[in-house]
Amino acid sequence: MPTIKLPDGKNLSFSKKVTGLEVANKISKSLSKQALIMSVNGELKDLSYLIENDSTVKIFTSKDNEGLETIRHDTAHILAMAVQELFPGTQVTIGPVIENGFYYDFVRKEPFTQEDLNKIEIKMKEIIDRDEPTVKEVWQRDKAISYFKKKGEIYKTEIIESIPKNEEVSIYFHGKWNDLCRGPHLSSTGKIGKYFKLTKVSGAYWRGNSNNEMLQRIYGTSWSNQKDLDEHIKRIEEAEKRDHRKLGKEMNLFHFREESPGSVFWHEKGWNLFQKLISYMRTRQKFAGYKEINTPEILDRSIWEKSGHWEKFGEHMYTSTTPDKKVFAIKPMNCPGCVQVFNQGLKSYRDLPLRMSEFGKVHRYEPSGALHGLLRVRAFTQDDAHIFCTEDQITEESLSVTKLILDIYKDLGFENVILKYSDRPNIRVGEDHVWDKAEEALLKAVKTSKLEYSISKGEGAFYGPKIDFTLRDAIGRDWQCGTLQVDLNLPTRLGASFVDKDGSKKVPVMLHRALFGSLERFIGILIEHYSGKLPFWISPLQAMVIPVSNEFDKYAKEVNDKVNHVGITSDVDLKNHNLNYKIREHSMSKIPILLICGKKEVDSNTVTIRRLDSNKQESMELRIFLKKFAALNKIPLY
Repeated sequence: MPTIKLPDGKNLSFSKKVTGLEVANKISKSLSKQALIMSVNGELKDLSYLIENDSTVKIFTSKDNEGLETIRHDTAHILAMAVQELFPGTQVTIGPVIENGFYYDFVRKEPFTQEDLNKIEIKMKEIIDRDEPTVKEVWQRDKAISYFKKKGEIYKTEIIESIPKNEEVSIYFHGKWNDLCRGPHLSSTGKIGKYFKLTKVSGAYWRGNSNNEMLQRIYGTSWSNQKDLDEHIKRIEEAEKRDHRKLGKEMNLFHFREESPGSVFWHEKGWNLFQKLISYMRTRQKFAGYKEINTPEILDRSIWEKSGHWEKFGEHMYTSTTPDKKVFAIKPMNCPGCVQVFNQGLKSYRDLPLRMSEFGKVHRYEPSGALHGLLRVRAFTQDDAHIFCTEDQITEESLSVTKLILDIYKDLGFENVILKYSDRPNIRVGEDHVWDKAEEALLKAVKTSKLEYSISKGEGAFYGPKIDFTLRDAIGRDWQCGTLQVDLNLPTRLGASFVDKDGSKKVPVMLHRALFGSLERFIGILIEHYSGKLPFWISPLQAMVIPVSNEFDKYAKEVNDKVNHVGITSDVDLKNHNLNYKIREHSMSKIPILLICGKKEVDSNTVTIRRLDSNKQESMELRIFLKKFAALNKIPLY
């Protein structure tokens, strides 16, 4: 007779096999009504699953992540069910849960329209109202193959054929409709609720391979209540307004072309922003004791083989064979080049820690479907740094890097930072005592930050533990940006060494550190975080001087020259347009300060200041303006 141990330590005894629903009912009637799925000894199960032996059981409701993910999984199934009811002959492929929602890929000749999505939503709600029971069946693999072949579901058949021959497969029925699925699922369609919305349709290659057929992917979001759904829809709408691709065009910062996919064409203002961030980072790193280097973008295949990147990262590398049959690769990361700089000249323990920074351009092949404006590119610049140190210096250096990262994020308006600490995986290099030191050092740095953090057991790199830094933006989205990784592998592979106190040669520990991650991606995040209204000191064009009419062009030019002279990036608008038109145009471009010049300003040697998003105007002597705003333009330093 099974004894059920609950999360609070209590035990429930049953005289026979028992389902999850029966367990929930014995705990409380209210819980049995709210219960969605359960875990049995840590494994997620349907509530109908029969528990035969003593087990640890936890019941999940819609308030739990596990419950919410199951709602989304079921909603994906109901989406597929609704599509096949409305559009017979449509094939279904896969439909997983993703962050905040789900998607399902379909094979259909006619493209899905917005009108179709509306019809599908109505049909989904009908299915939920029918409260179709959900039943799991376990089939032999051959039976499943035969069944889906007869249905004409060739993609589903292909999935099953990839399953090992002796394995059984689980089939979930929602009423008469069924799908290949591991589960778990809710007990009926009525349990899903109607707090969902289909958001968009896009293309997706079968199994992510561009050589395969293009499928139609329908995305949706699903929640446990109307309030959460409404808030999410608002976030989506706000995100669309903040889309860096849209704002980048309005602000005249950059563009992309098919002739160079995943590479940015920076315009003057965008490049100005890019360089301002580099200048800021360069100053911060100089004060933190970093020595800036630069390494070649193209390196011989032999270096990448020694480093291990050729084997583990080769498919993402751009390569070229020269007329003399030598194979080179455009660097996908800066690390091997930095080690080559370290290796020049004999190094002593007195030289450590040695901090080397590099703004290195790297290239990585990303599938076309994965490219997304500045956020996912093939060519990008990393604010890379590598710290060579002894085992005893790992703690101090990790704390120093963590403080630097947090200070920089704060300067740029990100105070809500979440840390993720990942320790040793099962397959790894390096001795356990070094791993012990590295893990202790990194975890201490995490705890010292006093920030929210999570621990991911076994998710460190094979060469060392790591910390990932995630920023939360103005509308609550999380962006993983910075990283600090301890490397116990690459210095050995590339022959790095130093002379220790006792005269022996030792291999240094290598810390990999990036704060922005990539300049391109971070700029995209900045634009969306601020909705294009960047802080004054990093705004690509900080002021626009506007003469009221051509009569005042000369004075406007003089003002512009003086403004630029004190380090404020400025331009003058001499186009033959009226004042209101110019104000609207430059407000759209998110220029923080408009300086209006007319007769009054000429006579009094002043400027009229109009700030972005304000209808108020302020008159100020030119010399006072220059002094005041030049001070605001200084790089923040602690």
